[in-house]
Amino acid sequence: MGDIKLFSLNNNEVTELVGKSMTIEKTLQIMIENNLDTFLGIKFLGSEYPTGPKHGGRIDTLGIDENNSPVIIEYKRATNENVINQGLFYLEWLLDHKAEFKMLVMEKYGKAIANEMDWTNPRLVCIAGGFTKYDEHAVQLIDRNIELYRYKHYEDNYLLLDLVNTTTAQNNQATAPVSSINMIRTANYQNTFEDNLTLIDENLSNIFESLHDYIMALSDEIQFKKLKFYGAFKRIKNFVCVEAFPRKQAIIIYVKGDSSKIEFEKGFSRDVTNIGHYGTGNVALTLRSEEDLEKAKPFINESFENN
Repeated sequence: MGDIKLFSLNNNEVTELVGKSMTIEKTLQIMIENNLDTFLGIKFLGSEYPTGPKHGGRIDTLGIDENNSPVIIEYKRATNENVINQGLFYLEWLLDHKAEFKMLVMEKYGKAIANEMDWTNPRLVCIAGGFTKYDEHAVQLIDRNIELYRYKHYEDNYLLLDLVNTTTAQNNQATAPVSSINMIRTANYQNTFEDNLTLIDENLSNIFESLHDYIMALSDEIQFKKLKFYGAFKRIKNFVCVEAFPRKQAIIIYVKGDSSKIEFEKGFSRDVTNIGHYGTGNVALTLRSEEDLEKAKPFINESFENN
């Protein structure tokens, strides 16, 4: 991404705000940790978390994101510091210590959230005053979920977090072909999101593809994450989540909106602020036709702009 310029507009006078990329100090790390949900949509778990005598290190910040995926945050304090390799080292440690991480989540946020952990999409977030072109190129070659954020301080206590680069790992978990005939169903079996995408009919499949193409065209910064039971469209935070329901013959999306200003339509839109569901969002929209998708687009746009 190019350099971002911010300007102060005061009547007819325009003044550029000059950002400073200072060396990250502990105070900035503490501020980010104290406001992780506001900055990045992440729940805080621990700071300077020790990885034991064998690995001999400390993870700057540990968290769990809004999709219940583990997150490691590392801060680049010097230009020549290889924070990406360091973060990958800790990420491998994390994948070998799932039980320890789950216990940490359970102690902090309870058993229910700990049992919903999604290990298919662990994330490494690197925050620095700047990255080299070699950093940005390197992450494109690594099959992990890695995000690079550049920060700048501005006068009047403004802080900018700029998503410089992101990579999405290919899901290495093999998925067997699914059909309505050979699907083995038990009392405890629940179709995954991938299962349901395979089972929906051609009409719903076309609607999902149109939905996907429309949302991805909104910005180059958008990522689509296929999670176990739903899909999530996100920039820094989720702004649309989607489920597929073959039996109901419907695609349901969840967006974030001001429910007090929405005139809900039976069979299409619903307030789910206090109703449990997969993913994030307080407004559910049911899509069964291209016409429903057209009606949903203003809700999608608003959620995208505000998140």
